[in-house]
Amino acid sequence: MKRLLIATILLAACRPCTDARAADSVIARGAYVARMADCAACHMGNDGTPFGGGHVIESPLGSIVAPNITPSRQFGIGNWTEAQFARAVRRGLSPDGHLYPAMPYPAYAGLSDEDIHALYVYLKWSIVPVEHGPSVETALPFPFNLRTLMVGWNALYARGKPMKHADTASGGSKRGEYLVTVTGHCGSCHTPRNILLGEDQSRQLAGASVGGWFAPNITSDPISGIGGWSEDELVIYFRTGAVVGKSHAAGGMADAIEHGLSHLDDDDLHAIARHLKNVPPIRDANTTQPAYGVASARPAPPEPVDLGVRTPDSLTDATDTDGARLYTAACAACHQANGEGTADQFYPSLYANTATGGPNPQNLVMAIVKGVRRSTHSGFASMPSFEHELTDDQIAAVSNYVLNRFGNASLSVSASDVSAIKAGGEKPLLLRLMGRLDIAAMAGALGFGGLAGGAAILRRKERIKAQFAPSPEHLPEQGEHLTPR
Repeated sequence: MKRLLIATILLAACRPCTDARAADSVIARGAYVARMADCAACHMGNDGTPFGGGHVIESPLGSIVAPNITPSRQFGIGNWTEAQFARAVRRGLSPDGHLYPAMPYPAYAGLSDEDIHALYVYLKWSIVPVEHGPSVETALPFPFNLRTLMVGWNALYARGKPMKHADTASGGSKRGEYLVTVTGHCGSCHTPRNILLGEDQSRQLAGASVGGWFAPNITSDPISGIGGWSEDELVIYFRTGAVVGKSHAAGGMADAIEHGLSHLDDDDLHAIARHLKNVPPIRDANTTQPAYGVASARPAPPEPVDLGVRTPDSLTDATDTDGARLYTAACAACHQANGEGTADQFYPSLYANTATGGPNPQNLVMAIVKGVRRSTHSGFASMPSFEHELTDDQIAAVSNYVLNRFGNASLSVSASDVSAIKAGGEKPLLLRLMGRLDIAAMAGALGFGGLAGGAAILRRKERIKAQFAPSPEHLPEQGEHLTPR
């Protein structure tokens, strides 16, 4: 009896330590899930504060501002219960109303219960609250500013179910699928959209335009996709953002690598690569060479054009649209006059490069306009933006010089093309139709929920809030010890 009493006392004394270690384990897992889901890339504050919100996401319908998701009770998710959090992440319905699918909840619907719990605990109990909201707000054009219209869209395109933890855990049979289709939400960028802006499931991962950039085909096709990449090359790309002779990440992909992929462990990166290598191939009928092999398959270029002393004067003369002169003034110092880049490829070659050899010139133009910024464990990659240095005519001229000399010579770029790419690319058919047809009729015909039902849905909003209102026993005060379930 005496021994039992002593054992009970010792067990009680150790319980707080055990609970603390368990809580730390859940928080660590939640941090990893946040990396897997690339939460920081979108929700990072404009001042660099983690998850403070304010980042502007360019969607086909306009600019969407990512909210504060720190545990601030006034400006973030500090008052949300775990049920409310899960509902927002998986179904796009927050306590404040409907979210737009720039938050990839159609993909996140597959998050396992265990990962949802870990992510909630991590954001709620380990992140410093940011006590202000974004400086700008989402303002989409009518009728898309009516968030209740998402009811119809969600019924069509947001019907996923959580995956089982046994399948999705590290080493699980479907780990690669989980990382690609759910947490990585690769289809959100790499899959073309249909008329209602839902993902075209018949062309899953076949490539799509996103905010002016082109997210390439990442199916297993050896010509149009990544079939010609080895598994190890894909892992190197996920880890560093660059594979010499193939591609260098920029735009949204650079953000995904910097904040997400580069932090995953090797087993998960290999699981992603293996899954992508097994995605059914989709071939673009207009491509005959891999994007990284177009230029390398051409005859060797002539010797560099002798333009005399290299000066930046061309950049100050808005009337100069000589592509060779502009390239020499703005690009040759890094990429070299012959386009081969530096010996260590810190400044990459313009041959065997998907930005110059791809099926369209969008990524080349956007790299010139926006520049490149990518920071990983392997170092920092940077290219300056020329958006305010060159006119659209000049960007077109230097793009055509690079394409003809180093890349896909079958492409050409006009000043109007540059202007359209800078504005986010071609407008979706839905928006173009909206300009021609009666707006209210169009919204109803396309299944966005119908304006007539908006009032009834709004009346339900208060009932939804009440259903998921925080309860004192569920939501401990911040700073109290948390025991994970």
